[in-house]
Amino acid sequence: MDTSTRLACALAFAVCQAAHAAGAPPATLERLHVASALTLPQSFTFGVEGPAVDAAGNVYAVNFARQQTIGKVKPNGEATVFATLPGTSIGNGIRFGPDGAMFVADYVEHTIYRIDPASGAITVHAREAAMSQPNDLAITAGGVIYASDPDWKNNTGRVWRIDPDGKVTLAADQLGTANGIDVSPDGRTLYVNESVQRYIWAFTIAPDGSLGGKRRIASFTDFALDGMRVDVDGNLYVTRIGKGTVVKLSPRGRLLAEIALPGKKPSNISFGGPDGRTAYVTEVENGQLLQFRVARPGLEWQRRQAGGVKPAQ
Repeated sequence: MDTSTRLACALAFAVCQAAHAAGAPPATLERLHVASALTLPQSFTFGVEGPAVDAAGNVYAVNFARQQTIGKVKPNGEATVFATLPGTSIGNGIRFGPDGAMFVADYVEHTIYRIDPASGAITVHAREAAMSQPNDLAITAGGVIYASDPDWKNNTGRVWRIDPDGKVTLAADQLGTANGIDVSPDGRTLYVNESVQRYIWAFTIAPDGSLGGKRRIASFTDFALDGMRVDVDGNLYVTRIGKGTVVKLSPRGRLLAEIALPGKKPSNISFGGPDGRTAYVTEVENGQLLQFRVARPGLEWQRRQAGGVKPAQ
């Protein structure tokens, strides 16, 4: 082995060791940010949204096969109807709470539904007629839900807080078209993006759950923003509907990566897989779920593993 070859091997070993120390897999062992299909095209309707992952690795997304349903997709891509929402309700964002219950935002009847993980029973967790159309959900470690509420007609929006007992409080007003939403790993910051205005805002979460200290951390000059999730390091993954990408941003809004997808209309994102490092994306143009690998686990996945939450059956 000549000197140059020895140096190349030593460098490769050093890169692998550094990646291992940082908690990320070596690039030589796994390709990150390469998207592929999890479900067949058009297996979901144009309303495909959600998604959320249970402790067993199943992915849930709304409007599987027909409107009003919630689909359950196994890690191998096999999909079935898990639940059908009552009345005229149509789901949008899905999150799992600390106790394993599923929460679904219904934008038609202005409702947040709770679905029991064991029985599948659907109950009203909160209903507020003053909502325009609850869209995406974020949930704290203590079970407080924040719901984005865009008014698409007027290009405005709000954020509502839903306490564990179902009490609804207006948390933030005078926003643009509030859409993607999530909470930082330390529980002190709520991130909200605006689809039409293409801004991402951060709010300070007070001990009583109220919001303050609004500040803008990122903005874009083109293409709408949609769903958003946080990883264990506080980085934001944001879907760019119309552009067909997911952007990864630092907690302060610095662009870290942009992942291209097979489809121009990604609507939302969640994390799962055996190690929390598989990103699942709902994509409207092809009506399907996509997946790609990332370096670090999603925050929601980590919290679920730490809490020993039982999966929905």
